[in-house]
Amino acid sequence: MFSVHFERFVAPARPKAQIWRTIVGLVAIAAIYFVFVIAIFGLIWLFQQNESLTTAMEMAGAETPTGTVILLATFIGLGLGPILIVRLLHGRPAGTLFGRRTVVIRDFAKSAGVVFVIYTVLTLIWLLEFDAEPNLDLSIWLTFLPMALAGIVIQTGAEELVFRGYLQQQLAARFASPVIWLILPSLAFGAVHYDPATAGANVWLVMAAAAAFGLVAADLTRVTGSLGAAWGFHFANNVIAILFISVKGSLPGLALYLTPYSIDDVTQLPWLVGADLATMVLAWWILRQILRR
Repeated sequence: MFSVHFERFVAPARPKAQIWRTIVGLVAIAAIYFVFVIAIFGLIWLFQQNESLTTAMEMAGAETPTGTVILLATFIGLGLGPILIVRLLHGRPAGTLFGRRTVVIRDFAKSAGVVFVIYTVLTLIWLLEFDAEPNLDLSIWLTFLPMALAGIVIQTGAEELVFRGYLQQQLAARFASPVIWLILPSLAFGAVHYDPATAGANVWLVMAAAAAFGLVAADLTRVTGSLGAAWGFHFANNVIAILFISVKGSLPGLALYLTPYSIDDVTQLPWLVGADLATMVLAWWILRQILRR
């Protein structure tokens, strides 16, 4: 299961791959993220004392453009976590989390381009069955677009750094079995999407879909030996889902359109998630052919 490229990616983590370090590292990453979010709330209160509670609620629910941009910005803290921890706890450069820079950039571009094309086709097919509901005025959407794209780059990059760059890399350096370093990070990625207050009875379906994406991203990292392909896939997927057509109840603040159903709709969502999973597998298979080198 170890490709030559993946072995090169994992090698820097081997000298300090003790499992206690990884556990301490994950706790520290969570703590850094928590402190950063608290700091964001503190800044909101400092500059908007009278409206700080409203802004904080908008951020938590991602129901407005400003709230969603602030929410995406909090992922700076999540990204800083592994960058600091690998240097302080594991004694290696932060760049080892990403893989070779040229490969990261090249695979990011290829993966994002392929996924954009495939998901655009899926969206057009979806529009034959459903009527998208207007959400944001086009002028407002265009005003927020640069910040939104930057925010999604940060958010997806931070998640890839934690789950594929840090956790998968550290586990692969310690254990030979792919059951541990391929599947466990994917299950963990699914687990952090547990949100029954939003998804209702569909929460397990949403978690399973996230775990499936985690498995695809982990395999692309294994094949290419860098975060580029997984990050590009993640970025393209989230741009479509956050900026163009968002599911009601799931980060609607920056979307140009909304679906006519909500994320807790037990009638529509299950088969739509099934279609999305099939599309994800197709995109993964195509990327495997393109990126294999």
